[in-house]
Amino acid sequence: MSQYLLSVYEVEGNVAGAPSTPEEMQAFMGRVIALEEEMDRAGTFVFGGALHGPDAATVVAGGTGLDKVTTDGPFVEAKEHIGGFYVINAEDLDAALAWAEKVVEAINHDIEVRPFRATGRVRAGH
Repeated sequence: MSQYLLSVYEVEGNVAGAPSTPEEMQAFMGRVIALEEEMDRAGTFVFGGALHGPDAATVVAGGTGLDKVTTDGPFVEAKEHIGGFYVINAEDLDAALAWAEKVVEAINHDIEVRPFRATGRVRAGH
């Protein structure tokens, strides 16, 4: 079993398909909760979350022997940033893509699917 990152990229202040009314937000959250429950029942769900915008980021820079420097804001200047993600278990890329399709249906937004590299190190319970 491999792990995959399903990430949602968004442009700050311009999220296509984002809920704009309380009713739309309630329907959106209902779809997300149902999807996460389905993932959990299938043993696919590892972790997921939504992130604050890039203005909440702090960058720690510096390497071995260098002074560490922290700065506010995103590391790169880009229009798009990761707004949220899921880490899932899947047998293969096809299975991960099938879950990605369900995520797209639930959130009405494109996502990127990327496999984790095998490092040989696995945390207990994951």
